[in-house]
Amino acid sequence: MPKVNVKVHTLIIGSGAAGLCAAVRLHAEGVDDILIATEGLDQSTSINTGSDKQTYYKISLCGNRNDSPLEMAQTLFEGGSMHGDLALIEAALSARTFFHLVNLGVRFPTDPFGQFAGYKTDHDPRQRATSVGPYTSHDMCIALIKQIKKLQIPVCEHFYCVELLRWEDRVCGAAFIDENDQCISIIAENVVFAVGGPGGLYEASVYPQGHTGGIGLALAIGAEAQNLPESQFGMASIAFRWNVSGTYMQVVPKFVSTDQNGHDPREFLLEYFDSPAKLYSNIFLKGYQWPFDVRKIIDGSSLIDLLVYIETVEHHRRVFLDYRENPQDFSVDELSAEAYHYLQNSAALLDTPIARLEQMNPNAADLYAAHGIDLRNEMLEIAVCAQHNNGGLAGTIWWESTNIKHLFPIGEVNGSHGIARPGGSALNSGQAGAFRAAELIANRYHDWTLNPDVIISKMRKPEVSAFRRKRTVPDSVRQRMSQFGAFIRRPDDLKMAVKDAWQQFQHDNNPFCLAHAVYLDAIFYAILSGVGSRGSGLVIGGKPIHHKLNANRWSLQPENEFYREKVLLSCYNPTTNKISHRWESRRPIPESNLWFETVWQDFRHGEIYNR
Repeated sequence: MPKVNVKVHTLIIGSGAAGLCAAVRLHAEGVDDILIATEGLDQSTSINTGSDKQTYYKISLCGNRNDSPLEMAQTLFEGGSMHGDLALIEAALSARTFFHLVNLGVRFPTDPFGQFAGYKTDHDPRQRATSVGPYTSHDMCIALIKQIKKLQIPVCEHFYCVELLRWEDRVCGAAFIDENDQCISIIAENVVFAVGGPGGLYEASVYPQGHTGGIGLALAIGAEAQNLPESQFGMASIAFRWNVSGTYMQVVPKFVSTDQNGHDPREFLLEYFDSPAKLYSNIFLKGYQWPFDVRKIIDGSSLIDLLVYIETVEHHRRVFLDYRENPQDFSVDELSAEAYHYLQNSAALLDTPIARLEQMNPNAADLYAAHGIDLRNEMLEIAVCAQHNNGGLAGTIWWESTNIKHLFPIGEVNGSHGIARPGGSALNSGQAGAFRAAELIANRYHDWTLNPDVIISKMRKPEVSAFRRKRTVPDSVRQRMSQFGAFIRRPDDLKMAVKDAWQQFQHDNNPFCLAHAVYLDAIFYAILSGVGSRGSGLVIGGKPIHHKLNANRWSLQPENEFYREKVLLSCYNPTTNKISHRWESRRPIPESNLWFETVWQDFRHGEIYNR
């Protein structure tokens, strides 16, 4: 038996922006028996990540451009393989969740008249994006933590979750190891699962050091997942993990390749483009086309990601960004009109990349200086890294697991996104999921239905040594995921990788081993289904990518757009030890009955919680 047993109405696992918001909203909804269990309030991805100016995506709140929840939902829906009702919810709650953060003290910029100015991000037809600088999600966490302390919501730090507890068709709590290697079980009526993305599964990763993710814990009790093959990959610095998106690319740095000892420096991109102007305009475009996108490989900005990958992985060299001087044959006057006017409007038609960076976004340079990297005097080493999983656990329109009752996956671990999404929409999605989970718990799951004594009496005796092993991601898992489950996907290699992954899980009953086996299996299933190349997944075979690249090794299977109307569901059965996958048609954007009296009546009677 665990040494300590705790009973709480709603347990929140994780303390990123989504989990913290859920705690605040549960309290506001009248649920005050709450506990946050976390490795540390300073350990989440949200509080430790950002970019040049980390984007928060929301509905337009300035100027005379028309916008509406339906229009924003359509933008989210157009990314492909996303359910329309989830898109509508994320759009409808956008203003509410945004102003919740504003009212908690997050300083999103306004003009003198109180309008929240916006800019256009990737996959965004309007100027819906906003930012507080490089640390948007960090500032969100700080504001939410301040509110949690004000509300005196209990937080248990240095708690490492090693197992979710399932009772029949529902979750009933979780098991943890604390900093003293003490086993602790927490019995809970509801579990809000806010453990972030699968950062620990990849060797080449921009997730913060130490962030591993916990999706394998939910997969291990049979929770259904969706769209696991859909992830984002992009260029990032590796000594200090940070996305080199936005301004880092718009100032057009020099790309330099060296041998492993830093010798034999050379610029390697120019030979793959028709002209210097074409290359450097595409480097600029990487600013807001940062995620690798198969539609932008051939003569587009994502060819740069592929060439960096080939240089680092295939040629075993190192790649750096050099901001100290312009690339070879660079002329600002020969940039595309879009790039030239952007720099001109930013008063950044200056002599060097670092001068342009300091003019456009001095915080971007200062950020690296704060972590011991001086862009004014040294190069910045980069690689193509895992950045975000658009897939994850499958949830209802209230962010409850589709097949495990009382389990609420929110934040990145919830797979609400599709193939592509506007930059910054993940932050909005996490806040929306927190609001939805809190509201359903307060209005449907407020009463206790569990008998904790019965559950505790039926629990198996945990072994601390076995639980300790569940905290570690084997190096072989990281290597296999980066080699076979990242943005380069070779069908023949994947077949063997899937077999090896399942064998490793059978040998080592570890949630990270399970997670990587399920991910690779889902990726291989999608390829066998004929999905082809889409999003950040390049499936090798078919159309040659570039005449200077080996056509047998570097070709592109075209996308079958039929599957844009589908969502891939995956489920591991812990009883049979089998994995199943199936495609389902994505749900359209609902046509709501917005007659006020009807809506009011359904709301008053709680009918909305029965959907």
